[in-house]
Amino acid sequence: DSGMSWDFFVPVCVGDLVKTGGINQYVVQDVVSAKQLPSCLNKFKAALRSQGPLCILEHFDTGYSVLQHCKAVDLAVKEDTLELLVQVVSGLSVSLPSILVSTSLSAAERKEKLNAVKMSVFLLCKLTENLESDSYRQNIVTAPGKGGKKGKACGEGLVQWDSEREQVLQALVQLFQLDIRSLWSLSLVEEEFISCVTCCCYKLLENPTISHVKSKPTRDCVIHLLGLLIKKYNHLLGAGVKVIQMLQHFEQLSSVFAQAVSVWSTEYGVRAIIGEVIREIGQKSSEELAREGSGVKAFASFLSEVSALVPELMIPNISVLITHLEGESHTMRVAVCEVLGEILVRVLCGDGLDESGRADRDRFFDTLQEHLHDSHSHVRTRVLQVYTRIVNSKALPLCRYSEVMELAVGRLMDKSINVVKSSIQLLAAFIAHNPYSFITIEFILFFSLSLPAVAVIKASELWAAMVPELLVTVRKELEPTSEEEKEQQEDEEGGEVEEEKEAEDDRATAVKIAQYLRVNNVQYLTFSSGSDDDTSELNQNLPPTPQKEPEKEGEDGELKKQEMLVQYLKDTETFALQVERAISVINTMLYWKTTSVVQEAVQFCVTVCEFSVANSISGVRKMLPLVWSTDAAIKDAVIHAYRRLYLNPQGDTIRTKAQTLVDSLSELMVDSSLGTIQCLEEIVSDSVITLMDISSTVVQVLWERFTGKRETSSLYKRAAVLLLGMAREVVLSNLDTLCSVALGEKVTEDFLLARDAVITICNITDHVRVRLYKSFMEQAVRLIYFLAESPDQLCSRLLQRSARLLLDQIAEGGEILMSERTLCDTHGALYSHNNMSFPPAVNCVCLAQLLAACGCVAFWQVSHLERSVSAELRRRRGETEEREEKEKETQGTIESNPKSNESTMEEELGLIGASAEDTEAELIRNICETELLAEENLLSAFLPLLVRVCGSPGRYSHPQLTTAACLALSQYMMISPSVCEENIRLMFTVLERSTLPVVRANAIIALGDLTVRFPNILEPWTQNLYARLSDEVPSVRQTAVTVLTQLVLKDVLKVKGQVSEVAVLLIDPDSHINSLALNFFNDDGELEKLCQRFRTAKTERQWCDLAVSLSLLSMCERGFKRLQECWECYSDKLTEPGVYQPLLSITAKLRRGAKPQFKAQVDEFEQRLTAVHTRGLENVESPEMDEENQKAGVSAEKTVTRTPAPTRGRLKSKEGQESACFEEPCCRNSLFLILVTR
Repeated sequence: DSGMSWDFFVPVCVGDLVKTGGINQYVVQDVVSAKQLPSCLNKFKAALRSQGPLCILEHFDTGYSVLQHCKAVDLAVKEDTLELLVQVVSGLSVSLPSILVSTSLSAAERKEKLNAVKMSVFLLCKLTENLESDSYRQNIVTAPGKGGKKGKACGEGLVQWDSEREQVLQALVQLFQLDIRSLWSLSLVEEEFISCVTCCCYKLLENPTISHVKSKPTRDCVIHLLGLLIKKYNHLLGAGVKVIQMLQHFEQLSSVFAQAVSVWSTEYGVRAIIGEVIREIGQKSSEELAREGSGVKAFASFLSEVSALVPELMIPNISVLITHLEGESHTMRVAVCEVLGEILVRVLCGDGLDESGRADRDRFFDTLQEHLHDSHSHVRTRVLQVYTRIVNSKALPLCRYSEVMELAVGRLMDKSINVVKSSIQLLAAFIAHNPYSFITIEFILFFSLSLPAVAVIKASELWAAMVPELLVTVRKELEPTSEEEKEQQEDEEGGEVEEEKEAEDDRATAVKIAQYLRVNNVQYLTFSSGSDDDTSELNQNLPPTPQKEPEKEGEDGELKKQEMLVQYLKDTETFALQVERAISVINTMLYWKTTSVVQEAVQFCVTVCEFSVANSISGVRKMLPLVWSTDAAIKDAVIHAYRRLYLNPQGDTIRTKAQTLVDSLSELMVDSSLGTIQCLEEIVSDSVITLMDISSTVVQVLWERFTGKRETSSLYKRAAVLLLGMAREVVLSNLDTLCSVALGEKVTEDFLLARDAVITICNITDHVRVRLYKSFMEQAVRLIYFLAESPDQLCSRLLQRSARLLLDQIAEGGEILMSERTLCDTHGALYSHNNMSFPPAVNCVCLAQLLAACGCVAFWQVSHLERSVSAELRRRRGETEEREEKEKETQGTIESNPKSNESTMEEELGLIGASAEDTEAELIRNICETELLAEENLLSAFLPLLVRVCGSPGRYSHPQLTTAACLALSQYMMISPSVCEENIRLMFTVLERSTLPVVRANAIIALGDLTVRFPNILEPWTQNLYARLSDEVPSVRQTAVTVLTQLVLKDVLKVKGQVSEVAVLLIDPDSHINSLALNFFNDDGELEKLCQRFRTAKTERQWCDLAVSLSLLSMCERGFKRLQECWECYSDKLTEPGVYQPLLSITAKLRRGAKPQFKAQVDEFEQRLTAVHTRGLENVESPEMDEENQKAGVSAEKTVTRTPAPTRGRLKSKEGQESACFEEPCCRNSLFLILVTR
């Protein structure tokens, strides 16, 4: 209407515009149908081109109709409408500036422009909200990556909307940047109009992806648009309330609103918004924050991020937040502590604080220190992290170092792992940024005692030392440097020759000198004593400088300096003692079972070592054995630590780097044990690639030090020879040089060097001749038994030749002449004439190799019989049965007689195949029992020698010989029950009395294998196995608990009264043994307890919860048996689906990868579960059902095959003892693989 007799009022609800309005209020006259909208939009476009943005006054109903039919119209229609509305708003933003500044604007024109603004903004905001909702729904419903036209169209629409949304916001920002308030009467903009825009903004912020990087343009536009509305359109209070409400419901908006509040308070100057929001958060009670959905996490995150952006604006409102430190919400306590930390790091820091700032700083530090003892571990952790940041930023006052340091050391004993880790990090920061020098306590005490004798330099002496340099500097600065300056100076001084004027010039010059010295920070020009007249006069001539006239005042100043020095030394002493205490505590954490704590402790040791802290090398050496840790993270941490400290040489040349590297490693090698050397060897070998470019130079430097070409101390010579021992090939190729230097004529000068050289040579030879030989021998024998047609004959010749070489070695030594080369007398040749005073007549290492080969052959011979020979017998039997079957078919039907009927019945019952298998197994057992160790068999010749070596540890004390003999004897005992019975007492004697931990550990493993193979023989000795749980060596205890746990899990051993001996290991000092003992008790006890609770459970919900708990347990074959044993506990509850389904899932998990025999048991149990679930317990386990089950079982037994699969259980021997039948070589289920590695 050209008269513009109506006003447009922004409705509360969109539907209100079609209702009858008030006087002169605009009402929608024509709501266009969805089909007519495209044609109406074309008219709208044409009007926009011809009339400009004011066309919205005539075509408002078209845009309103799109809103009304939003769910029915196509996406293209809504996008076209959106584009038109954006053009209208943008057009108004272009045309309004000239109108707003016009003084001749009529009331009608003002009303026209105002209605156009309100109409276009209203339609644009509402349509934007609608499209945002559609986009969000499509984002949830449409699966990403799906094909099809619909999915593709939706995806394109979403991408297009992202760009259109940004255009909408830019148009609104452009409009509201203008001062459109003048369009309203008295510049009072109605609240409904502002709410229309703000609601659209907050709707966009509800998008879950608004905080993502890709949404940054949209996020920034929304923040700036709201900033304009807050600053110009009185949206301050509304924004504060809305921020709180949205934080309660949308946790992801904490970072968005933190950025928004920062922008509003800085770029738009509305600092009050921070006060409004913080005041609302501060007024939240503890009870309200404790409720679910209170938004406490979002509030806490918001406060932390705002303090990081504008910490200075948090100070005026901090008193409101401090109240939350006394509340129950630990999340809010964390947030407040983080706010305090940001303020202390970025605002209240430095020496330029006024008295009020220092008071606030001290108060905040006191608050933080109090919460180092907070009741919640998360708060303690965060406070320690805040202090770490403060220390790293050098914002902690010196007077608080000792106090905070002491608190941090105390937190090392915290029960929370996270607190302990944060404490270690804080202590490392203290060491890295401390203001004290790391000098020894002894030096501090000595220096403190000598303080009274400290000389004080007088001012005159200081001035006399400064005069020459001072004169040069003053002349350079005050004398004119150019001709113009000289002429100007002459003009100014012309005609003035009075003495009084000259005196004034002298005084001015002196003042200039003093000013120059002040400007250039000449700190050492201080006059602390009035003893010199010239100094006093000069001081009097400097008015700006405060005077120290009395001599007493100067003496007090010197005394004060000395007092400050004494206090500094006391603080240094306190700090050093706290560091020593921290080092001792953290060093113990290197062997904790928590990986992350160990990693932090390793990093701390590196830090203290890098800063040359006293006693720091103790932790570095203590963490060295962790290089053998089974935890890859810990091993990597140690290797990287040593690389950083010792294997990262610095220097300009390769030679310099090599010398630095050798110096670093030599410090570690001095007085190192053999274990330390082995650990270093592992690290060096792991880092050989990084040292490849300087390795040859390093070897050269080591040889120079060892041979004395470069003068060095005896300690570093010894370190050099030990380091050379790590490069075995280098030492072997220069063995003559090594011997001539260390073991030559000068051997008496340094016996320790000779000792270390011998150790190096022995380590190299032992490594080459023993460990490599043993590994090679085992694999060679294994290969022979797998590939050779007659492996027993090959191995027999191998043992004969090895024994002959050993006997020849004895004969060549002249210790004994053997006329008979019988192997049975080999043990008699070990000591000539059985006189222990004579030296051994045979090389113990060579004998150890022979005995190890004997045991290995015996072991694989048994495996060969039970694997290959048994398989060949089955194959032949199968062929024979097949041939007989064909002969029967060709002969025709044989007349029925009692004998044939009996054989037919045996075949049906499967007795023929079973008896054949028993015969084959009995044959194998007879071979092991009677033939393998018969007198004519080579293996029997070595058994007496093994028994003698193992039974005489005092005579045969060589470690390698003893280890090899005990291992070989245990392998012999695997052959037959008779050999096991004959030597079982000797093996347990070795287990209990051997002085070598490796022998005791190997014996435990061997006896575990024998327990599996011959359980009846080992059963009386069970208590002796458990006795090793109290062995004094941790490695033996660890092996014992590992073996016993495996035996118990496999149902080989039953735990009775010995459970207390395992329980003691729960408090073992070794953390690894602790965990193994814990695993021992965590197997099936929980399962049985849960089953028993079915009896006391009263409700169906409790039954279902117990069943679900059972399904969550990890269950093995032993646990399944326990579940079957507890059948009566839960069988009457199986009619409930909530009980039946979880138990059914247990059977599904047990069936995966199970052996056929066990799978059959699981299937039977599952059928039983299903039967009870469907028919009820009373109908399944009645006597009639039992009879039916028995009949079904008989009919099922008739379907057996003639030649069943080989039995994988235990076989009965003649003596009634059980022996395990091996699937592959007997090492498949054996622990001897562990023995081999030892």
